[in-house]
Amino acid sequence: MSVYAAILAAGKGTRFGADKISLLVRGKPIWKWSYDSLLSHKLVEGVGIVCAPDAVEEFREIAPEARFVTAGGAHRMESSRNALDALPADAEIILIQDAARPFVDSEVVNRLIEAAQISGAAAPAIGVPDTVRLVQPDHQATVLNRNSLRAMQTPQAANVELLRKAFAMTNFESVTDEMALIEAIRGVPTLVEGHADSFKITLPSDLLRFAALLGPPEIRTGFGYDVHRFSSDSSRKLMLGGIHFPGEQALDGHSDADVVLHAIVDSLLGAAGLGDIGVHFPNTDPIWQGEPSVTFLRHAGKLISELGWKVRNIDATVVAETPKVMGQASEMRLLWARELNLSEDQVNLKATTNEGMGAIGRSEGIAAYAVATIVQFP
Repeated sequence: MSVYAAILAAGKGTRFGADKISLLVRGKPIWKWSYDSLLSHKLVEGVGIVCAPDAVEEFREIAPEARFVTAGGAHRMESSRNALDALPADAEIILIQDAARPFVDSEVVNRLIEAAQISGAAAPAIGVPDTVRLVQPDHQATVLNRNSLRAMQTPQAANVELLRKAFAMTNFESVTDEMALIEAIRGVPTLVEGHADSFKITLPSDLLRFAALLGPPEIRTGFGYDVHRFSSDSSRKLMLGGIHFPGEQALDGHSDADVVLHAIVDSLLGAAGLGDIGVHFPNTDPIWQGEPSVTFLRHAGKLISELGWKVRNIDATVVAETPKVMGQASEMRLLWARELNLSEDQVNLKATTNEGMGAIGRSEGIAAYAVATIVQFP
């Protein structure tokens, strides 16, 4: 049997309040967790994606190996029908997965395929552990027998021709999933045992719940170093850690030559595997001439956040005979904390001299070192 899967990723995330399927967990969008699981399953020949019409090209770039990427409809069942229409000609069974359910258990998939081959349709379901009350309009409540209740999950499996027939013969807009559609034409889907971890991301707390399933988050450390000689240009300003030191000799450089922020930026980029400051802001590009280095710090923080990382700690050391920087250390730390959305105790600054040794000891310039720690979030 030729088995294909389709990820339904065209929803708006109304209850969540945002485009939840694109949110990152451990650096990967929610939708891609189930996509990758199904793609690697030994019985699944290919996986397609149904997404918002304006996101088709974006998904094709992110998942070039997808068997198809097609636009979704106004509601779930219309998106399901579009997935059916986009299947390869040899498809015999389709697995339809909600993009908001990141966990897919391979044994559940095995059970679904086996059951769908026999009955034509199958879906995973789990028991309901809580007491459930049905509240009537007159406020009368009836306790339902939870032994007879099942919570439906995805992926849902169906024979392709049977599902096409169900779409053709019913008002599919009135049902909520593929099994209800098949039941509408008197089909009898099989319910297989699902998995408790295959929950739907509905609330922000569900992101943390899913992240907990993946084990402890990865923690990385990056190191940064920079050095600049003093400038003979009296029009330049000395900037250290984003703070102006009036009356002091400035440093020479393409930007504002803030040696402290440059070291911090390199430590952040290094921790995230993003190269160094020269890759993002080359000194051959005139657009960065005289640019405040706070711009570079802000950019590094944004990149890290977009990749699903959170900065945990910054520790920087200035090596200079002059000026004495610790008098403005609090201002620097407050600025770094504000730009990186940290508390002040998560950033630290130290200063030392070179005891008169070497170029720094001869007051020819200033050097700085920095160490950054980042952690996957959530």
